[in-house]
Amino acid sequence: MKRTLLIVGLVLLSATVLFAQPAAEKKYSTLQMYAALDTEEAQYYIEAFEKSSGIKVEFVRMSSGEVGARIEAEKNNPQASVWFGGSNTDHINAHSKGLLMPYKPNTDFELAPMLHADDYGWNGFYTGAIGFVTNTEFLKKHNISAPQSWADLLDPVFHGQIEMAYPYTSGTGYTAWATIIQDKGLEKALDWWQLLDKNIHQYTASGTACIARAGLGECAVGIAFSHDIVAKGVGMGYPLVMSFPSEGTGYEVGGVSMIKGARQVEEAQIFIDWCFSEEAQNLFKKYSRLPVNPKATVAEGAIKLSDINLIDYDAVQMGQRKDEFVTAWRDRIGK
Repeated sequence: MKRTLLIVGLVLLSATVLFAQPAAEKKYSTLQMYAALDTEEAQYYIEAFEKSSGIKVEFVRMSSGEVGARIEAEKNNPQASVWFGGSNTDHINAHSKGLLMPYKPNTDFELAPMLHADDYGWNGFYTGAIGFVTNTEFLKKHNISAPQSWADLLDPVFHGQIEMAYPYTSGTGYTAWATIIQDKGLEKALDWWQLLDKNIHQYTASGTACIARAGLGECAVGIAFSHDIVAKGVGMGYPLVMSFPSEGTGYEVGGVSMIKGARQVEEAQIFIDWCFSEEAQNLFKKYSRLPVNPKATVAEGAIKLSDINLIDYDAVQMGQRKDEFVTAWRDRIGK
C-alpha cells in the first residue's frame, strides 16, 4: 500500500513540474534584409528592432537603385525578405515588375494614399525633400550666395565643384533627375543636364557621399535629401549651409517592402509593422527624417515638406518609367 502511494505521489509531482514549466518562447528565423540607408543608420534602427522583437536580422547595405537591380537579378531565388529604406520610386519600379509582395502594415493610424501602393505592395514610412548643401568657405572665398535655384547650379563659378549620386544607383540621384524631368519635360531636361554636367566634379554611388565631401571642401555643392544634409552635414559641425530651389523641388517617400518569394514572411511582417510604430518613428530624430506616425516627435531643425516649395511630384509615373528615364540619361550624358 505504501509503495502504491509512493508511485502515485511521484506521478502527481512529475505532472505538477511539467505543467509548471513556462511556455516555450516562439522561435523566429533570422530576417534577411537589404537596407538602402547608410550602414550606421540602418544598424541603429535594426538593433532597436532586434531588442524590441527578439528577432535577429542580417542585412546587406546597398544604394536604392542597386537593391532594385539585385532583387530583379534574384527574382527566381530571392536571397532576402525585406527591402528597408530608399525612395519609393525605386520600390514602385520593382513593384511594377512583380518583384514585391503586398502587405498592409498593422498600424494605429491611417496611412495616407501617398504612403502606399494601392495594394500595399510598398509602404512609405518617412519623407524628405531634395536640397542643396554648400560649403560656406567656398561661398566666402568667391563672395557669392548659396544656390537658390536649379538655374544657379549652371553658374560657371561652380565649374567642377558639384557632386551628386548617379540617377541609376541612388534613389537620391534619381529623385533629382525625376524632378528636372517633371519641371521641363524629358528632352529639355536632358539639354539642361548636359549643361549641369559641365559643373559636375563627380557622380557617386551613394546619395549621401557628397555631403561630407562638401563639408571637407572636396567639392563646393552637393545635391541630396534635406534630412541627410541636416544629420550628416550641418548637424556634424561641417561649414555647410542648406538651401532649396525656388522653382520647386522633388521629394521622396522612403519605402519598406516585402520581397516576393520572401522566406521569412512572418518576421518580415513584424518588421514592417514595427517601422510604423511610435517607438521606431521616434528614432528618426537622430537622423532628421520626417516620420509619418502622427504620434512621433519631429527632430529639431528638420525641414518639413510644408516648409518648402515642392513640385507636384508624380512618384508613380517616375517609378514605373524609371528604366526609360535612366536609359535616356545615360545615353545623353554618357555615364
